[in-house]
Amino acid sequence: MLDEDGYFTEAIAADYDDSAAEMFRPDVVDPAVDTLAGLAGGGRILELGIGTGRIALPLARRGIPVHGIDMSRAMVARLRAKPGGDAVGVTIGDFATTRVEGSFAAVCLVFNTIGNLTTQDAQVACFRNAAAHLEPGGCFVVEVTVPDLRRLPPGQNAVAFHISEERWAFDVYDTATQAMSSHYVTIVDGRAEHWSIPFRYVWPAELDLMARLAGLRLRDRWGGWKREPFTRESRAHVSIWEKPPTG
Repeated sequence: MLDEDGYFTEAIAADYDDSAAEMFRPDVVDPAVDTLAGLAGGGRILELGIGTGRIALPLARRGIPVHGIDMSRAMVARLRAKPGGDAVGVTIGDFATTRVEGSFAAVCLVFNTIGNLTTQDAQVACFRNAAAHLEPGGCFVVEVTVPDLRRLPPGQNAVAFHISEERWAFDVYDTATQAMSSHYVTIVDGRAEHWSIPFRYVWPAELDLMARLAGLRLRDRWGGWKREPFTRESRAHVSIWEKPPTG
């Protein structure tokens, strides 16, 4: 049974920035912030799953009004403790259904966080929630990996994505249900500590259908924040759906 922080408990939040340190590098963050700032055009941005502020804080430093929704009070506490964190508005709740006041020029959901919604119904609800927050002409932006099933030989259901002397990490897939989980094993003083997070993997075409159900239409899809072409070899994508202008 989950506590009030969901899967991102105090124990996970305490080490989150260090464990995902490569995602905080300027060469990773800056292209995402540039894209989102450009889409917002000076308007407000809503970040679903705002976490510790990896994207929201750089946006706020550019003078862009940012509001976030996140279930984890532990993660948000880390955001609040950072310089400028107290100036970013955050609503605690499930980002698939929680509403905040006002409308936004852009809504974003980055770093595979759509997969933290572990049912198709929840992912569909998230698209509808994003659309409900958007101004006409506004954009919903999702960054997520392409399911790595091509690396699964017959009879195998796990794919390792990090192996070192101190840390092992691997994904486990159920191709019948699209359920998956990421597992992390850390070796500290000869003792192994394990934690895992469940996900639901989702294909680009399925996301497009969810967007259509929410009244959104695909505007762009890239292989990454640097606007690389999306191809059959792409391991991830950044997709942008637009809410049609009125009139």
